[in-house]
Amino acid sequence: MAPRAIFDRTRAFMDAYRLRIPVLLAPMAGACPPGLSVAVGRAGGMGACGALLMQPTEIAAWAQEVSAGTDGAFQMNLWIPDPPPARDPSAEAAVRAFLGQWGPEVPADAGDGAPLNFAAQRQALLDARPAAISSIMGVYPADFIAAMKARGIRWFATATTVEEARVAERAGADVIVAQGMEAGGHRGAFEVASAEAAMVGLFALLPAIVDAVSVPVVATGGIADARGVAAALLLGASAVQIGTGFLRSPEAALPSAWADAIGRTLPEHTLITRAFSGRPGRSVATRYARAAAAPETPPPAPYPVQRGLTQPMRSAGMRADDIDRIQAWAGQSAALARAVPAEEIAREVWEEARAMLGGDELLH
Repeated sequence: MAPRAIFDRTRAFMDAYRLRIPVLLAPMAGACPPGLSVAVGRAGGMGACGALLMQPTEIAAWAQEVSAGTDGAFQMNLWIPDPPPARDPSAEAAVRAFLGQWGPEVPADAGDGAPLNFAAQRQALLDARPAAISSIMGVYPADFIAAMKARGIRWFATATTVEEARVAERAGADVIVAQGMEAGGHRGAFEVASAEAAMVGLFALLPAIVDAVSVPVVATGGIADARGVAAALLLGASAVQIGTGFLRSPEAALPSAWADAIGRTLPEHTLITRAFSGRPGRSVATRYARAAAAPETPPPAPYPVQRGLTQPMRSAGMRADDIDRIQAWAGQSAALARAVPAEEIAREVWEEARAMLGGDELLH
């Protein structure tokens, strides 16, 4: 593809969202402090908030802090809720006994926590008026999509397959975020039961989605340096979204054990596991994650029950800075992540990718 066509497409996306670089922060629940989005915004990219575990007041406070720190655009993200999980007390007791080997005794009611009010969270996102609201695990209800559009908020729909992308476009998505299996953390698959069976790498998925939809496509999953950015743009992306590649920056404020593990984790040293939340996610292959995959280990409870059951262990791991008990999400390109300021990361991956693509003379 000629550089002119690549940069015309990229420039159109940047203009639409008032960006100076086509780099988006991935919305990572629990790992998107306001300072990280402020830094990415100052570089000219788009910040992000994974609001899954946030109350409406927390959502409002996050948006206010980011807006005070930068005039850059940001997206806010929610999961589409799963149906209520099927509960099995005896199976959960076996999981609690296993988890007791890794942390404090797990209370019998640890898996009983009620989900946050999805309707109230959605309203808080509308009130925050981000540039975009993104989704994973499915598509938003039609009335919420209409409410977004009425406020001029764009919908970024995450898709892990071509069919999911088509479903989202038909539902009104303004942008498709093509998420490859390389991505760290939870994958946005619409159907949890088939999530591990439909594991498509980004550079097979991305051009297929670009060919299947008429809206812009953002590439995410395994992109952590300029080479990944350049490759994604060559394959038809209008922008890229980076998660793990920002997590060693000081603004991410991760526990040191997690940040250090990211820096030394090769692609083959990550794995897909349901052992933390009950939903498939890519993690550093820690001792706990490997032990949870052993044949003799009881299978995890469904989401979000498993998340509640593992909370005592995960909290103890965070307090002790113990990588083997932390929910250490990481993508397959984790070792490319650099321990430098996020603003520097965002700016340099674009400058280097632009030079690789021969576009300096087109953008100056």
